Amino acid sequence: MLTRNCLSLLLWVLFDGGLLTPLQPQPQPQHTLATEPREDVTHLPGRRLHFQRVKRGWVWNQFFVLEEYMGSEPQYVGKLHSDLDKGEGSVKYTLSGDGAGTIFTIDETTGDIHAIRSLDREEKPFYTLRAQAVDIETRKPLEPESEFIIKVQDINDNEPKFLDGPYVASVPEMSPVGAYVLQVKATDADDPTYGNSARVVYSILQGQPYFSIDPKTGVIRTALPNMDREVKEQYQVLIQAKDMGGQLGGLAGTTVVNITLTDVNDNPPRFPKSIFHLKVPESSPLGSAIGRIRAVDPDFGQNAEIEYNIVPGDGGNLFDIVTDEDTQEGIIKLKKPLDFETKKAYTFKVEASNLHLDHRFHSAGPFKDTATVKISVLDVDEPPVFSKPLYTMEVFEDTPVGTVIGAVTAQDLDVGSSAVRYFIDWKSDGDSYFTIDGTEGTIATNELLDRESTAQYNFSIIARKVSNTLLTSKVSILINVLDVNEFPPEIAVPYETSVCENAKPGQIIQLVSAADRDLSPAGQQFSFRISPEAAIKPNFTVRDFRNNTAGIEARRNGYSRRQQELYFLPVVIEDSSYPVQSSTSTMTIRVCRCDSDGTILSCNVEAIFLPVGLSTGALIAILLCIVILLVIVVLYVALRRQKKKDTLMTSKEDIRDNVIHYDDEGGGEEDTQAFDIGALRNPKAIEDNKIRRDIKPDSLCLPRQRPAVEDNTDIRDFIHQRLQENDVDPTAPPYDSLATYAYEGNGSVADSLSSIDSLTSEADQDYDYLTDWGPRFKVLADMFGEEESYNPDKVT
Repeated sequence: MLTRNCLSLLLWVLFDGGLLTPLQPQPQPQHTLATEPREDVTHLPGRRLHFQRVKRGWVWNQFFVLEEYMGSEPQYVGKLHSDLDKGEGSVKYTLSGDGAGTIFTIDETTGDIHAIRSLDREEKPFYTLRAQAVDIETRKPLEPESEFIIKVQDINDNEPKFLDGPYVASVPEMSPVGAYVLQVKATDADDPTYGNSARVVYSILQGQPYFSIDPKTGVIRTALPNMDREVKEQYQVLIQAKDMGGQLGGLAGTTVVNITLTDVNDNPPRFPKSIFHLKVPESSPLGSAIGRIRAVDPDFGQNAEIEYNIVPGDGGNLFDIVTDEDTQEGIIKLKKPLDFETKKAYTFKVEASNLHLDHRFHSAGPFKDTATVKISVLDVDEPPVFSKPLYTMEVFEDTPVGTVIGAVTAQDLDVGSSAVRYFIDWKSDGDSYFTIDGTEGTIATNELLDRESTAQYNFSIIARKVSNTLLTSKVSILINVLDVNEFPPEIAVPYETSVCENAKPGQIIQLVSAADRDLSPAGQQFSFRISPEAAIKPNFTVRDFRNNTAGIEARRNGYSRRQQELYFLPVVIEDSSYPVQSSTSTMTIRVCRCDSDGTILSCNVEAIFLPVGLSTGALIAILLCIVILLVIVVLYVALRRQKKKDTLMTSKEDIRDNVIHYDDEGGGEEDTQAFDIGALRNPKAIEDNKIRRDIKPDSLCLPRQRPAVEDNTDIRDFIHQRLQENDVDPTAPPYDSLATYAYEGNGSVADSLSSIDSLTSEADQDYDYLTDWGPRFKVLADMFGEEESYNPDKVT
């Protein structure tokens, strides 16, 4: 470094002193800061380029500084110098940028740059700084600011590191040589472009001769064949990575690789002994485990899964074997009951084999083993045993109480058998219909039995050993109650049928069957016939089909509902049991109207007079509506008659007419304008505001509002209304305005014009003759003729 700096200084002196002159005329000199000589001049940014030979000057280049410098003096980096610096001390050099003043310093006068701290390339590989020459007096820059780089030169100060270590790998056992295991990688932080500081070589320090490693790639492979997991499963390999290409003086790093041999099924199961002895009590329940055997397989996982099977042979059918998934043991279970008194020992063979085989190892032999199992049956004090698993007995109903119907038997099969006692389980026979002899086991009735009430009884009998009362056994008893023929058969529903009016002789109108409470019809044979009293000129008869059914047969050619709607047919039914029971049932046959195909249209009597197709409900609704209408009409007529009767006087000696009195005289019978009778018949024609004319009031009365009167009201209502108005009128005199006439007069050609004394009612009176009396009676004829036309009693 010192030599290079001296050479730079010498060149600067030569160029600055004008020893080297350009070949062409030199323009204004280009001033630049330089660090080392160059043949060509590189102009700073912003200046024009002149393609001509100029005086050689200094150009920028990179500075280098060693990393990890441990010297006592600051490390010299380089020197800056400007062409304008004549050595007179008029130029000042400044430095700025990365680390200026903290890491790098510059001599303001000479331009020497020093590093005052130790640098680490792995932290920062280079620094960018800016330099400038400034006039000391004017403080103005002599040249534009220029940028340069100081690179930290690498030294081998970092060892290789395994960033992913330690490693875990696996390889199947029995793998061939060269089987791939794992690839490791080490990283060196040094500069890979400078020297061999970052060139790494791999090697194995521990783990040979089982494994090998590629020195360049770091791939680990197996180095020995047939490595057995059952011999050694875990291997720890120490790997080294060394830089400088593995040369002496290089730095090294290590890591550990834990390699596991995974299992393959290369070992068959083996029984540790050839014979297994087991002892089993004869009272062991079915399905219970009576013992365990185990075959050993050094493999692991599913390669060690074992299946056990019983080899067919002596006694093997009484037992079963299954595999315990957790322990891989064979569990022997009891499949059939054991009996010490029948057989005391059993011998059979059990085979153990692998479930998952590896075809690569078939040549090593069969992957299974066989062992012998000997089972000894132990005697146990057992409860008594019944001779049958189920007892079925029969008894007739109404059998006398105390009749023996059967017996049960139980024995103690153990050595030195004990006596047995019998009991009825009260939980199953709570009503105590039966009893049992405790010593003999005979069953008898305790009450009268009725098959129609309960046809079958089911209860349990308990047998208990005398020597050990805790040992009991139970058996079911089924008792069927046999039927005694005590009920006569009856006709099954229906008891009512129908026949068409157009039925033909010999036509079957109904099939009937019988029901007997004694037994089901399948166990009986029934016969049907007509009763003797109905066999004389019968309208119907019974035809027995001999299959527990019969048919009702018509004997006439047609039937009429008008003549007779219902027929009653007595049918006699007999059963075939002993004693023979019979009954007579009466069937009701209704005559119905049918179409030509025999489809029933109607069976009601009222339907004869009604249109075809109406249902009973519709007919009832129609009749109900007609009755309601008739009631309304009758009530209306009665009210009308009552009202008309009230308007007439009851005595001809006291005949009064309500006449309005006027102060002037009338014009006689021919004066039809004096009194308008139409006002009485039509109250709406009355003036609303009319002052009384029969008196002269002291003061003018206010007009009275009269309530509206319904249309078609009679004279009586009108008179009562006027009477009520006068009663509440404070201006009316305290006397009536009625004129009383005792008699109509004598000597009239038409006699009395009143109809009060007439023998006939008003409804029967004919007033047409009034039109023949002349013009004097025209008003009267019109009035009564109008009333006749309005008479509601005449209904057409």
